[in-house]
Amino acid sequence: MQTATRPAARDYARNPLLVYWEMTQACALACRHCRAEAMSVPAPGELGIAECRELLRQIAGFDKPLPHLILTGGDPLKRADVYDLIDQAKALGLTVSITPSATPDLTFAVLAKLKSHGIESLGLSLDGSNAARHEAVRGVEGCFGWTVRAAEAAAELGMPVQINTLVSEETAEDLPAIYYLLERMKIARWSLFYLIAVGRGKALQPVSAARGEALMHWTYDLSRIAPFAIKTTEAPSYRRVALNRMREDGSSPAEIRGSSMYRGFEIRDGHGIVFVSSRGDICPAGFLPLPAGNVRVDDLVDVYRNSPTFRDLHAPGRFKGKCGRCEYRVICGGSRSRAFAATGDPLASDPFCPYEPAGEG
Repeated sequence: MQTATRPAARDYARNPLLVYWEMTQACALACRHCRAEAMSVPAPGELGIAECRELLRQIAGFDKPLPHLILTGGDPLKRADVYDLIDQAKALGLTVSITPSATPDLTFAVLAKLKSHGIESLGLSLDGSNAARHEAVRGVEGCFGWTVRAAEAAAELGMPVQINTLVSEETAEDLPAIYYLLERMKIARWSLFYLIAVGRGKALQPVSAARGEALMHWTYDLSRIAPFAIKTTEAPSYRRVALNRMREDGSSPAEIRGSSMYRGFEIRDGHGIVFVSSRGDICPAGFLPLPAGNVRVDDLVDVYRNSPTFRDLHAPGRFKGKCGRCEYRVICGGSRSRAFAATGDPLASDPFCPYEPAGEG
């Protein structure tokens, strides 16, 4: 999840835009697509308070503008020290967002407390247009109402809200109805997350490449009229679709570069994004569980800039197959997480993209 402000220009091979920190795997929900395979209690080996503070110091070691820190899980509110750690992050100059689980514990008072500690935005998941559809994915009765009430409370408090929605065969036909629901809510952004088959997500079915391409054109058309921003997650080929549609609409190069859609076009797993697990593993993304180091023994800045895994991911010319020869490899590059899930190689082609590049070899 990103804040609503436009990020300053940076070299994503040196400094990420977003640091995702899985504070804990503990969570009261049982989501069918959970990457973390969250559980009701904290997993053994989670970072202790002193180690968490050291991690925050490492994040603050990147060049300015500093990365935006996103607290995730599991449910980050399951950590008793979450507010102390938010205060520490803010004291180090970090901007912070949070993606709590929608449970009865996510009350107006809790959201107000998060805001008072400097949380800048909130991420919530909504995978269905009604309780039956949403709770079929989330696995807990009542969480649809808890999610809607949390979004309404955050809006009342003036906290920007990003709604995250799974795109899979189980949810695709419901996306228009979800949009109509969100249209009546006060949110800042809708993020469409295209399923990566890791963790419990292996039990769900991804949409086909052809259907995904059609959904991306639908998303682009919707983005022109929606009262909130719309983005995709783990579907970087949307950038190719959006770029070409903007050109077809007659946008000039300057207008394209200045548009909200163009922001973050070069960001992808491991390049502009880094993920730290609850045990301290440093991975290119939450859905690319390929540790390149661990903050208990390694420095996050050094791993992000210099480890072989990240150096490969910083260089789209090293990608293989059609992703490596594609003329859109810099602004897209394919989902490295999906490539890894499908082949075991994070540099392989993204099997979700139907586009055939003009390049050879």
